[in-house]
Parts: sequence; C-alpha cells; structure tokens
Amino acid sequence: MIKDAHLRIVFIPLLGISLPFISGLISYELYTIAQLLFANLFFILTSWTIWTGSNWTHGKLRALFAVYSNPFQKIAMVCFAEGLYGACIGGISAFVWLRFSKETFQWNAFGKFITLCILAVIVFTLVYEILFLSKERELDTKIVKQLDQERSQAELQALTNEMDPHFIFNSLNTLNYLILNNPKEAHRFNNKLAQVYKYFLINRTKELISLRDELEFIESYYFLLQIRHDNKLSLVSDLGENYSTVMIPPCALQILLENAIKHNEFTDASPLHIKIIMNGQYLKVSNNVKPKPYSVTSTGIGLKNLSSRYKIICQKDIVIENTRENYTVKLPLIR
Repeated sequence: MIKDAHLRIVFIPLLGISLPFISGLISYELYTIAQLLFANLFFILTSWTIWTGSNWTHGKLRALFAVYSNPFQKIAMVCFAEGLYGACIGGISAFVWLRFSKETFQWNAFGKFITLCILAVIVFTLVYEILFLSKERELDTKIVKQLDQERSQAELQALTNEMDPHFIFNSLNTLNYLILNNPKEAHRFNNKLAQVYKYFLINRTKELISLRDELEFIESYYFLLQIRHDNKLSLVSDLGENYSTVMIPPCALQILLENAIKHNEFTDASPLHIKIIMNGQYLKVSNNVKPKPYSVTSTGIGLKNLSSRYKIICQKDIVIENTRENYTVKLPLIR
C-alpha cells in the first residue's frame, strides 16, 4: 500500500481551490464570503472524488496489466482510463456548479476546467506510478535479500552435512570393513559415496532442482545408510507418473531422511520405515515413530531452513504432522 496521506492533505484542497479559479468557473466578486467558502468546499469534494476514484482505478488496472511486458502500454491505458474518469466527474461537477450558481454558462470555462482536471489526473497518475514502482522495487530488494540469506543458510547446512565428521568417520569405517571383507561391495559403496558428494558440490547453491535428480541422489544416499545401519531401514516411494515436472529445493529429502534416522531407534526386529508419497498438493515424507530412549541434540536448523526456503520460493510452508505412530512432513508441490 502506498502511503499518500501527505499528498492527499496538501493537493486535494489545493486542486479543489485552484482549478476552478484558473479556469474561470468562479467569479469571486459575485459571492459573499460564506458562498465562496461553500463553493470551495464543493470543488474540494470534487477533487477528493476524482482523486479517490482515480487511485482505486489505478490499483485495479495495474493488477490487470501486471503480466504485460510493455510498461508504456500499461501506463498509457491507466492514464487514459483515469483521465476519462476525471473528465466525467469534473464535467458533472462543473455543470452542477454553473447550473445552480450565479455564473453565466461559458463553454470556454467549462472546457478549460475539464482539461485541467484531465491534466491533473495524468500528472498524479504518473506520480503514483513512480511511487508504486519504488514500492515494488523496495519489496523485490527485500525478498532478494531474504532469499540470499536463506540460500546462505542452506549452503551452510549443506556444507555442514557434507563435512559432518561423524558421517565421514562412519563412511570410511564402513568402507574399510568392506574392502577387507567384500571388495565388490566396497567398490559400489565408494561409487555411491562419490555420487553423494558430487551432488552436494553441484547443487548446494541452486534454489530448485528436479525431483527426479533429488530421487537419484536419495538412492545413493539411502544405499550408504543401508550399509551403515545393517539394513535396518526401508524406503518406499509412491510418486505416480506425474512427478517429472516437480521441482524441489536441493537436499530437502535428505534433510528429512536424516531427521528420521537421528530421532528414532530401530533394530532388525523393528526397522525404520520411510515412505515418500506424492498426491495432488504435497510430497509427503513419513516414518514410523519410535523415539530414542535418550535425549538427541538437535539445532532444528534443517526443518526451519526448509520451511523458510519454501515460503520464499512459492509462498507456501511445509506442513508437519506428528502422531504417536507416524511423523510426516508435507512439502508443497512446485511445478
């Protein structure tokens, strides 16, 4: 919303008093002070009506022409519509005044007043357009700055995951064990580990990637988790056939998988079941709940960052549903 209180306070009375005087609609010598006060109030009301109606029209027309790439066409159409409105209201007001006042009807004064109304409307339409554009630029700058901050946090989070000493330590220990006992599996483990780090390096600075690419990354990441946790995990995907156009913030699914593993206890007899399901509005990631018997240290940065990124990118937030049996995070679909 444009803060135009000062413009209104100053220019509505000024235009209401000056335009009739300049155009010759009011012959001051014919009226008493009280009558002149009434005449000025009448034309100030006319000025307020034109100003308010033009301002409302401007806001509505700008929304209609927001998709157009040519700003000159938008401004021309807005000026034409508001100028026509100003001419109509000014003409009606001038006609009423000439009809009931002591003035003699003169086409010259009548036409001059309407012309001045149109010029004033066009001038202030351009002023308002400048104010609108300045406000939009300020808002865009704010959004870009916030997005840069969130992206920096996302990069930091991805880098933290990438350089997590526990992840590296466990992966190297697992690799060392496999080299001695299962060289073929060690080779596959090493390839998957390389793919995971390659994904981090390539995509950590991007805002969005395709869901297909994220799933390919999750396949490699899940393989590493399976080896590390002795197949105590299960991952099921049910995405249907329409997920090829879906986009997702990088590492979104990885954050949710890591969150599920971090906060739950699982064994051979009671494995951790993770499901990735897509419906018409959300990509849902859920897992069965079995909290660890001890307190888990968590900063909560991952989910907060994921929520912030969705709010900025698509103006929607993630939805968290936590019951005794299942923990579900619903990610809004971005196509």
